Amino acid sequence: MENEQRKPAKKEKNEVFEWIKALAVAVIIAIVIRSFIFTNYVVEGESMMPNLQNGNRLIVNKVDYHVTQPKRFDVIIFHATPTEDYVKRVIGLPGDTVEYKNDTLYINGKAIAEPYLDAYKKKTSGNLTWDFNLKKVTGKTVVPKGKLFVMGDNRQNSVDSRVFGFVDESKVVGKVDLRYWPLNEFGTIKK
Repeated sequence: MENEQRKPAKKEKNEVFEWIKALAVAVIIAIVIRSFIFTNYVVEGESMMPNLQNGNRLIVNKVDYHVTQPKRFDVIIFHATPTEDYVKRVIGLPGDTVEYKNDTLYINGKAIAEPYLDAYKKKTSGNLTWDFNLKKVTGKTVVPKGKLFVMGDNRQNSVDSRVFGFVDESKVVGKVDLRYWPLNEFGTIKK
């Protein structure tokens, strides 16, 4: 009788140990995914309105740019300072000339549509984006190799490459894949 009572206690200890192991493995997997594959980001400020609002929660793909290069109009997170990350849209790629005239984007001399700005342009009187070219705002005529020219969607209220210059590709954390909060705006970001 005594042996029978001890067996269930040992079985319970094994079961508890198995649960602890499973939980530890789950935590390690979560840390690896968060550190190397995906992370989340909370939007602070209004520089990406109307497409991203203050408080939106995003999933950022940290792996994509290890395999591919950023593409025009990708929304990215990058280290702007040692303590701050920014969310902006890629406008100019290495080798591009970038110019704005009469609220129209010109890349390498060709007018490029920006449909993600349509909703904001309807709400704005006058031009959403003031006229500029790379030479005026960065001193360079083309986006240098290894650099990106980025802008916020809220062009009248965004600190972006027009202010701080090019973003080094090595400072890019990742590409915004998904907005998951608020739930009623769950989905991918407009390009």
